[in-house]
Amino acid sequence: MDLATMKYAAVMLTAGVGIPVLAALNAQLGLRLGNPAAAAFMLFMVAFAGASVVLMLTGPAAISGIFTAPRHLFLAGLLVAFYILSITWIAPKFGIGNAVFFVLLGQLVSAAAIDHFALMGARPEPISLTRAAGIGLMALGVFVTQRA
Repeated sequence: MDLATMKYAAVMLTAGVGIPVLAALNAQLGLRLGNPAAAAFMLFMVAFAGASVVLMLTGPAAISGIFTAPRHLFLAGLLVAFYILSITWIAPKFGIGNAVFFVLLGQLVSAAAIDHFALMGARPEPISLTRAAGIGLMALGVFVTQRA
């Protein structure tokens, strides 16, 4: 594995660690506020501020491309809103581990399909028997960690 790949893996591992932390923090904020949507709104306000700072530091001119980008690409915003709202509402009732387990399972299945069919510009990565077995083993591992 080369250095660039290791850096990418480290960043994504850190992002993965952040998902259950995000779920737990926002779930608690939703309980304290008495409204998961209010907690999600605050999360997005903080995220907007953070992304704005990074944008200003890394190339604010890129924002002009928003006007020419295909509109369907903005559906990602609705998907992240759905994720945040659902995890904030369901995690306190279902448990952080259970909620994240099903998120991970959904990610494994959809990521494999997106790669296999090279959807949305993804690099093609066909599902071989070995890859399918690995995905199945990962799913089983996630399941076992929730049953232990």
